[in-house]
Amino acid sequence: MPAEGRWTVVEFGVLGPIEARADGGLVDLGHPRQRCVLAALLVDANRVVPVDELIGRVWADSGPQRARETLYSYLSRLRRALSAAHAEARIVRRSDGYVLEADAATIDLHRFRELIARARTADDERASALTRQALGLWRGEPFAAADTPWFGELRRTLERERFAAESDSLDLDLRRGLHGGALPRLTARAAEYPLDERLAGQLMLALCRSGRTADALARYQDIRHRLAEELGIDPGAPLRRLHQQILVADPALDTAAALGTGPAPAVAPAPAPARVSRPVPRQLPPPPAAFVGRHREMAFLDDRLRTPIGTDRVMVISAIGGAGGIGKTWLALRWAHDHLAHFPDGQLYMDLRGFDPSAEPVPPATAVRAFLDALGVGPQEIPADPHAQAGLYRSLAADRRLLILLDNARDTDQIRPLLPGGAHCTVLVTSRGHFDALRATHGSRGLTLDMFAADEAREVVVRALGRDRVAAEPEAVAGLLRLCAGLPLALAIAAARAASRPDFPLAALVTELQDAGGRLDALSAGDLTTDLRAVMETSHRALDDSAAEVFALLGTAPGPDISLPAAVALTGLPLRRARLVLRALEAAHLVSQHVPGRYRMHDLVRLHAVERGRDLPHASRDAAGARLYRWYRAALLRAVTEVDPLSETRPEESAEPPPGVPAFESADAAWAWLDEEYTHLTALLASAAARGRHSWVVELALALRIPFLHRRRIPDWIGVYTVAARSARHTADANAEAELLANIAVAHCLGGRTEESLPWFRQALAAYRATGNDAGAAGVAGNLGNAYVLLARYADAERTLDEARGAFHRLRALRGEANALNSLGRLATLRGATAEALRRLDRAAELFREAGDGYGLGHCLVNSGAARGDAGEWGPAVRCHEEALALFRRTGDRGGEAEALSKLVVSRVHQDPGTARDVLPEPPLVLHERALALARTAGDLALEAEIHNDTGRTALLLGDPRTAELHHRCALGIAGSHREEELRAHQGLGDALHALGRTEEADQEWARARRVRGLYGLR
Repeated sequence: MPAEGRWTVVEFGVLGPIEARADGGLVDLGHPRQRCVLAALLVDANRVVPVDELIGRVWADSGPQRARETLYSYLSRLRRALSAAHAEARIVRRSDGYVLEADAATIDLHRFRELIARARTADDERASALTRQALGLWRGEPFAAADTPWFGELRRTLERERFAAESDSLDLDLRRGLHGGALPRLTARAAEYPLDERLAGQLMLALCRSGRTADALARYQDIRHRLAEELGIDPGAPLRRLHQQILVADPALDTAAALGTGPAPAVAPAPAPARVSRPVPRQLPPPPAAFVGRHREMAFLDDRLRTPIGTDRVMVISAIGGAGGIGKTWLALRWAHDHLAHFPDGQLYMDLRGFDPSAEPVPPATAVRAFLDALGVGPQEIPADPHAQAGLYRSLAADRRLLILLDNARDTDQIRPLLPGGAHCTVLVTSRGHFDALRATHGSRGLTLDMFAADEAREVVVRALGRDRVAAEPEAVAGLLRLCAGLPLALAIAAARAASRPDFPLAALVTELQDAGGRLDALSAGDLTTDLRAVMETSHRALDDSAAEVFALLGTAPGPDISLPAAVALTGLPLRRARLVLRALEAAHLVSQHVPGRYRMHDLVRLHAVERGRDLPHASRDAAGARLYRWYRAALLRAVTEVDPLSETRPEESAEPPPGVPAFESADAAWAWLDEEYTHLTALLASAAARGRHSWVVELALALRIPFLHRRRIPDWIGVYTVAARSARHTADANAEAELLANIAVAHCLGGRTEESLPWFRQALAAYRATGNDAGAAGVAGNLGNAYVLLARYADAERTLDEARGAFHRLRALRGEANALNSLGRLATLRGATAEALRRLDRAAELFREAGDGYGLGHCLVNSGAARGDAGEWGPAVRCHEEALALFRRTGDRGGEAEALSKLVVSRVHQDPGTARDVLPEPPLVLHERALALARTAGDLALEAEIHNDTGRTALLLGDPRTAELHHRCALGIAGSHREEELRAHQGLGDALHALGRTEEADQEWARARRVRGLYGLR
């Protein structure tokens, strides 16, 4: 919290070198790559950026070997930098990535785009001021020093946006009669861009108004020759008209209105030739009343209008795609109305009704006839043959600067007959379909609309309800935004319903939306075009029977998305057929392939799929669920076997696994699958529990032990195993119930809730003894002894662990005996009996090696290294910790890796503080930060406390008592009932305070350390 409870506004800059300023000074953002991390978040401020996407933006294909850990380290440093600057902006971890929460107005990129957007709708005077203010934000090349392809492409996009803004500014100056001041800038820009017709027109008009008619005409001849020689084309009609106006000294050129309105090409309108008597069509529907966001998409369409493809003049075709209700028509109309001046020969519009809830698609021949009527062709001039009509339409449109907006198209076949015959028209298509064929045959370029970002979604609600009402119910607004999930139509409907009842609290509408079963009912404003279910139903109706059935089956699958092999299992289709059907659903924007081979639905589309799934016959649903369970179970068992071949807590793998079950070539590949599918596995288990499939629940839970343990997913571990224990009672499997209870106890211990673990251990022990399972009872006794160690109940720990060791020895269970000896060795270390500790730990290591247990050996080596460090044997301690670190990295145990890395740093620094920086791969405190990041991903608070204490110890050895104080205080805040770490935190804090000269505070901390030591018998 900043001093006096006040935050500082930090201004971020990416339109030049990446920087942040607070109170007029620069904030230290670290080295260039770390600044790139910040810039990658700033571009999508207030929107979650997935971790993998963030890594791709910052490193592309040249990232470090452990890119995630490096990223976490950079984010940690950036957080500290922002905190030190008392910035209101903050970097927040979300379940699916990171988000930089900040006022968009404090980021020059978003401020630039917002100012340009406001300028488009302002009068000339205000628009000019806004545009100048926007351009003034630029300090040089955007994202200077950022060298990845993502930044390069974004840099080029921004340069185009800047160019467009500069051109708009010049148009505004010319319209306001400021041609004299604009002339030097126009001359310089024309030399830089000699083929830009808009720029040539601006320069010609400025020269003409400045009394330099000959120069204006010479400029026209120059660009005419250049276009002919370099591109083989003539100037466009607007530039030719301007040339003609200059030749005849048209008085209209002397008026500010010569440029029309809006950022159009600098060409003055001339009367149509006398021979043309047809009307100019103006068919566009009104623009959307409250258009929000879509700055990138608007810039894409602007760029398409300015940039012809290839070396030949071609017609510009742009296709806007996306799901129903995503805002395709809104975007098309907004852009079209903003660019009316680009199309002096008119605008044609047709709702093709490709996905209409109440009508069939419009036949192309009907649309052609309607366009002929709009172009002023009399009934007597229209030929009877539809092909002749299409030819006449193409002829009439060929030489015109027309915009043709084809809205809500069904497919390419509906569009092709409506394409004009010349190169001067611009065609804008909206559709829920994909138009790869149109791109292949006509060079179209497309963009697919995504959901609104958080700030855009909020702005929709603010505009509908007003800022006061939104500010009065922040929690309700947050719930409404979450439930509409960024879908523009859903937001508009919900906001309209709320606006219609200003006397009702927003919370009432949110309560209605929270009912997943009725949410689609709530998102209706009274007619088919504003009924979300009806909009989705039109997409569904367009599917063939096979795709419709797969869509419904996907609604029965648990988890946020599904892989292609899992979809094959769910549907029972062959791989090639399943891929084709999923491609059809993707083309209909009912699913999206967000990464190769994985498919997901928008939350509201998924609700529609769930409804469709409920309509399937029970037998079909049950068969699909059983196929999916068998596939996941077989894949899970293979993965667990690969990462831990000695694991004893899993059911036997079936002899003939379902088709498509992955074969893992390494532990890393198996871990990658386990991490990717973790959410789906737990969702499948929850679904099985809800359906009363108790044997499925027990089997999946036991097989998930390794991911829970190694990834330290403590809350999930406890929750899932509690549900599974109830299922085990339903199946009367007493041994499975005992094992589940024992795991719940272990999870409580690892989660820092050791006292709460004791009743669970006792229940598990009693259950095992009741079944006569001596090995199970011995395992529980060993883990109970570890809990006693954490609680500093050393006598109970010694007795319980020794009983476990004896039982395992009698059973000839090498791993069990080794685990008990490892715990007894650690206990001896805590009591100061170093020689006894090393004897026990060395024997444990022998047994672990004999059993081939790398996981257990790693933990034994960490304890052995700590004991050797206590004996002053820092060289052997380093070797122990290096071997442990390699083992944990091989087995994928993040918690073990974090502990071993932290202990290795401590050992190296103790061995020789002067050379530690040279011997270690990175500075010692940076490595501790990496260990902390790993511990946080593991969710192990006790481990975090331990590493904070290690970091404080290292910092003090390196002469940095302030950092030491910070980390020991952090350890103290999260140590909980772990008395050893509580003691280390008080002792280390006292040492750090003493080094800072704060002797009275140091004495108090040392006294607290003595009290803990005396209470619990710690050394």
